[in-house]
Amino acid sequence: MRYQYVVILKRNSERVIDWISVLLCCFSGAAFTLSQMQTRQINFFLIIAAILVLTGSLFSFFSARRPGSASGSLPRYKYWLLTAAIGWLGMPALQWLSALFVLLTFLEYQASHPLEIGFSPDRVVINSLFRKKFDWTAFSNIMLKDGLLTMDFKNNRLLQKEVDEEEEGDADEDEFNDYCRERLRAVRES
Repeated sequence: MRYQYVVILKRNSERVIDWISVLLCCFSGAAFTLSQMQTRQINFFLIIAAILVLTGSLFSFFSARRPGSASGSLPRYKYWLLTAAIGWLGMPALQWLSALFVLLTFLEYQASHPLEIGFSPDRVVINSLFRKKFDWTAFSNIMLKDGLLTMDFKNNRLLQKEVDEEEEGDADEDEFNDYCRERLRAVRES
């Protein structure tokens, strides 16, 4: 679908997601290492998984935090979480954690993408984990002012989010507000 305007909202949880991902990867690497220390048989699969998960996640975490790194290159831990999920399959116990890590891989991927709201002539679409579509009839007002998007629903629900200033916008605030006002007026008149 082609959108007339796309508004990208700011995500404030990136740092928390990064910390949780690194802690889960370090926990997995430590569990793989501890499992190897407790058994007499050498499992190269777990040793390789521990090395990959620990070094990869820590390298991603610290390389993105060093001064001079590209601001657009945020660390992504989906590969390291997926490697940990595969490593949990080789563990003698708690193999069910691999399913949890696959789910966390998917959630980390979703949470690290910016939240986008698309405005087309017939509907408004919020692109989140589960895409939400709203007809223009669901809104009483939509306004973008001073980097803050306000969506006032007719059922007394209010969505107010900060717009990501670093992303390129489709148009200025006045043009966007005029478009939304025109669409809402057209819906009321029909």
